Amino acid sequence: MRIALGVSYRGTAYLGWQSQPGGRTVQDHLEQALTRFADAPVRVVCAGRTDAGVHGLNQVVHFDTDRRREPFSWVRGTNTFLPHDIAVQWCCPVPDDFHARNSARSRRYAYVLRESPVRPALDCGLVGWVFRPLDAQAMRRAAAHLLGRHDFSAFRSSECQARSPVKHLTELSIERHGAYWRFEFEADAFLHHMVRNLMGCLIAVGAGTREPDWVARVLAGRDRTLAAPTFAPDGLYFLGPRYDAHLGLPVHTAAHDWLPGPAATEGPR
Repeated sequence: MRIALGVSYRGTAYLGWQSQPGGRTVQDHLEQALTRFADAPVRVVCAGRTDAGVHGLNQVVHFDTDRRREPFSWVRGTNTFLPHDIAVQWCCPVPDDFHARNSARSRRYAYVLRESPVRPALDCGLVGWVFRPLDAQAMRRAAAHLLGRHDFSAFRSSECQARSPVKHLTELSIERHGAYWRFEFEADAFLHHMVRNLMGCLIAVGAGTREPDWVARVLAGRDRTLAAPTFAPDGLYFLGPRYDAHLGLPVHTAAHDWLPGPAATEGPR
């Protein structure tokens, strides 16, 4: 049978999602925990790979197994063997043709940024940081240029392996909650470092070193050297994918409640 899991993790201690020979990735730890619980080898496929230092709130994976367990047992049993900063949030049986990556209709990211005269300490690694005051309206004007289907080559890492730089960005929202800014992105797919490169440009506009229309020129130029430097991974969160509603897979988990939002004006909890 095919099983889907929702996984949350703090990415600070790991070399990203994808398995590597040294074993210091989220995928390595998850597969080891599932293998121990199932008492059989388990390999997973994820909805979207994340880089070193990037966090996941609802990373979705699927795997095939002949082991019969109740959904709550897959959650609690696997978590028994996971480190404290990785946790399975939910489990759902899915059809055999479900694919965590290929079945996703869109993917969502959030970037949490702290505006403060001094660098973060207690939330170090969990938020990005800017010491200059930011102009929300200027950043929203810049963001408007990015919505829609575009060639995002100017925001693409040189290591990106995507077949096409053309992506459809359907949401880019910017809200402030106390000392924290929350940027949300949704697209059919993202290029390598795309969100962090967009953040670098939006912050340049917000800090007043570039005007909003500069972002449109960068986008049209399709040249990575025209854009701002890649921003830090610390505040980047993979919120998760969206699937067809009939699958009934969760799009929100308890892990999402950590992020600052309308009910959390004093910052992350």
